[in-house]
Amino acid sequence: MSWNELVILYSLVVVGCLAGGVYIGVAMGLTGLVGITAVSGTNLWESIGGIVWNNSTNFTLVAIPLFILMGEIILQGGVASRFYTGLARVFRHVPGGLAQTNIAGCAVFSAVSGSSVATAMTVGSVAVGEMRKRGYKDSLTMGTLTAGGSLGILIPPSIPMIVYASMTHESVIDLLMAGIVPGILLAFFFCAYVAIKATLDPSLVPAKDSVPDEGAGSPIRDSLPIVVLVGGVILGMYTGAFTATEASATGVVLAAIIAYYYGGLTWSAVKISFENTVISSAVIMFITICAQILQYGIVITGFGAGVAKFITGLDLSPFVFFVILLGIYIVLGMLMEGLSMMLITVPLIYTPMIAMGFDGVWLGILLILYIELGQIHPPVGLNLFAIQSISPQTSLSTIAWSSLPYCGIIIAFAFLIYLVPDIVLWLPRTMR
Repeated sequence: MSWNELVILYSLVVVGCLAGGVYIGVAMGLTGLVGITAVSGTNLWESIGGIVWNNSTNFTLVAIPLFILMGEIILQGGVASRFYTGLARVFRHVPGGLAQTNIAGCAVFSAVSGSSVATAMTVGSVAVGEMRKRGYKDSLTMGTLTAGGSLGILIPPSIPMIVYASMTHESVIDLLMAGIVPGILLAFFFCAYVAIKATLDPSLVPAKDSVPDEGAGSPIRDSLPIVVLVGGVILGMYTGAFTATEASATGVVLAAIIAYYYGGLTWSAVKISFENTVISSAVIMFITICAQILQYGIVITGFGAGVAKFITGLDLSPFVFFVILLGIYIVLGMLMEGLSMMLITVPLIYTPMIAMGFDGVWLGILLILYIELGQIHPPVGLNLFAIQSISPQTSLSTIAWSSLPYCGIIIAFAFLIYLVPDIVLWLPRTMR
C-alpha cells in the first residue's frame, strides 16, 4: 500500500475508534496492528511481543512509577498542605497574595509530581477554600490553579519528557534540564500577569490579605524540605551524580524522610501511595506500549517516511511549520489529553522537524508547551475538569474564561523560545 492509502486507512481506524468511544491507548495499538496487517499480513505479529517486552523493561521508563510514587508520598503524607501554608507567608506582601502562592506552589510542587493534573488538584485542594474564605474572586483563583498546574509537565521531573526521550532516543537528562529555565520563566510571567491584574482590578483580591492558619505557617519549617527535595533531585542529575531513573529513586527516599519528619508517613498513607502509583503507572505504560505499536506500524509500512517526505517536499519555512504545528496541537487539545497527543504526533513530525534544522531537545520542550496549552483550553483541558472536581459549585465556563489569558501567555512564550532557542538549550549545553 502507498502512504496515501495508509493515510486513509489509519484515519478511518483512529476516527472510527474514537467516535465509538474506544480508549485512546487501544485505538493507537489497534491502528498500528491494522497497518502492519494490511502491509504484511500476520508475518510481523510476533514483533508485537518484542515491543511489549522492550518497553516493559526499558530502564528509562522505570523513572515514571518512581516519580509518581515520590509525588504520592508527599501528597498522602500531608506535606503539600504544610508547604502551601509556609509558602503563603513568603508572598503575603506581593500583589495578589495567595494567587501568587498558587503559581509558585504549583511551580515547586510540579517538580515533585511530574503531572499537571496532580499538581493542579493538590495545590487546588488546599487553595480554593482558603482563598474563598479570605475574599478572593473565583475568576482569579481558578485561572492561577489551572495555569500553575500546567507547569507540572514542564519543570522536571516530567512524565511526557521521559516518554518523549524513550521514543526519540534524545537524552532524558538533557530534556529534564532543558525544562528548568523555561519553567521558571513561564511561572514568572504567570505571576507578573497576576500582579498586574490584581493591581488594575483590586476587587479580585481582599482589601487586607492574610495567610492561612495565622501564626502556624513557617516558610523555613514548612517549605524548605520540599525545596531541598526538588533541589537535591535536580542537582544530582545536573552534576551527573545519578541518572534520571536513579534520581527518581533518590526522590522517593527523600520524600519518605520528609513525610516521616512531619509525622505523615503512616501505613495508610504508604498503602494509598502505592495503590495510586500502580494505577497511574499502569495507565501510562499501557498507552506508551500501544503508541509504540503504532509507531512500529508507521515505520514498517513506510507511512512515516512518506509523510516526512511529503512535509519536507512542501518546502515550508521552519517558522511556518512551527505555526502550523501550534494550530494542530490546539485542535488536538480539544479532542485528547496531552500524552496521547505527543505519542500520536511525534513519530510523524520528529524526522521532518530535525531535517528542517530544529534541535531534538528544543522540539521536546516546544511540544511540552503545546501540551500545556491543551491542558488548560476548553473543551477537553484536563486541568479545567480537575479544578472543577474539587470545586463543583464553580461552572466550567468560569474556570475556562479565567484560564484563557494564560493560554495567550503560553502561546507568546512558545514564540519567544522560537526566537531565542537558548532559553531552552543553554542549561543542557552547560552540562556537557
